[in-house]
Amino acid sequence: MIVSFISLGCAKNLVNTEQMMALTKAAGHTLQADPEGADVAVVNTCGFIDSAKSEAIEQILSLAEWKRAGKLGKILVAGCLSQRYREEISAELPEVDGLLGTGSYTDVVQAIEELSQNKRPEHFGDIDHTVEDAPRILTTPPYTAYLKIAEGCDNHCAYCVIPSLRGRYRSRDMDSLLAEAEGLSASGVKELIVVAQDITRYGTDLYGKRMLPELLTKLCKFDFHWIRLHYLYPDEVDDALIDVIAKEKKILNYLDIPIQHASDKLLKAMNRRGTQDELRALFGKLRERIPNLVLRTSLICGFPGETEEDFEELCSFLKEVQIERAGVFPFSCEEGSAAYSMPDQVDADVAARRVELLVDLQSRVMDSFHESRLGGYAEVLCEGFDPEAGCYWGRTYADSPDIDGRVLFTAGERVPAGRFVWVHLTGMEDGDLTGEMDEEGCL
Repeated sequence: MIVSFISLGCAKNLVNTEQMMALTKAAGHTLQADPEGADVAVVNTCGFIDSAKSEAIEQILSLAEWKRAGKLGKILVAGCLSQRYREEISAELPEVDGLLGTGSYTDVVQAIEELSQNKRPEHFGDIDHTVEDAPRILTTPPYTAYLKIAEGCDNHCAYCVIPSLRGRYRSRDMDSLLAEAEGLSASGVKELIVVAQDITRYGTDLYGKRMLPELLTKLCKFDFHWIRLHYLYPDEVDDALIDVIAKEKKILNYLDIPIQHASDKLLKAMNRRGTQDELRALFGKLRERIPNLVLRTSLICGFPGETEEDFEELCSFLKEVQIERAGVFPFSCEEGSAAYSMPDQVDADVAARRVELLVDLQSRVMDSFHESRLGGYAEVLCEGFDPEAGCYWGRTYADSPDIDGRVLFTAGERVPAGRFVWVHLTGMEDGDLTGEMDEEGCL
């Protein structure tokens, strides 16, 4: 059969999509990027917050139009949306021909074959015992790849339903991770992005202690140029981990540490461990021990009980610590989360206004950071040529793919995607840095 895969949501979801693709191809089916003309379209969904759910439903409805027009055979919905809304999808989206839960990604071949027999597959395996070591077909550029080191989460933040969708925290075996990393390195991957819902707890369930420092030390022995880390929880960042990040040159001085808020009252209500003072101390220690550190975080506005005073406290904290990168989100009231039934729900318009204010605050922080870099040189991973801008574009260590900014640069020679070059930073344009490639400093 001809099968098309569509991946929505986070990088961790993308890894599952790549695993399903590899299993499907190994079973003898043909992969096709465009769903038009496919026998089966598999859409791997996110169901975390309202915006993600809306995107997934819109994608399913779009595929349904192809199906009605006779340009697509069957629709198989996988991932968090199907895990969370199995009955609702079956009742309200009759265009969907089959479902895979988050515990059944490796059943994709069986589901496709059941579809070929006009059966309706519904596979919902144990979300606490999934197969994480399946082969993958990379869909990222050949020089960048994700390495998912754990699945699930035990943090149980009050706003989050991930534990009910992905199960308990499960570290992958280190030998398996190193074998996968060795293969990625041999294939030409230069930027390895280490991901999990919480990478700082890696090993605590499997080995009885934090093993991320040891894993990173071993990953640095492979032929990667950059190793990027997503996501670190503040209460688990210890001196051993900081020492490794500071010591190993391949590990980028870019740390994604979600804090969500800075008011002690809100942090407690969110079931986040730690206080504002502890966050302040951690960020101070990190900046002291890791030169040129760039921090990224996630922030929630409008969590139940958030007052104007709480919000002002968050703003004051952000002005003080100057976090260079931030994703700012309005609180999404998710059924199944502890926050769903909390009193003092914040009006949606109030939450939206606070998001706008925080985005503006963080934009000024980012602009200040960019201005501080002007006149200097930055190592840039070239990702292509932008014909509209008439120049090349790429990312520095401070820019994670798809979520941060770009560097637009001119060059006196052809620069292939995946090549590292040095760029003289000379200006700013709509939040991006601009510059000229240093002809003598190519890597």
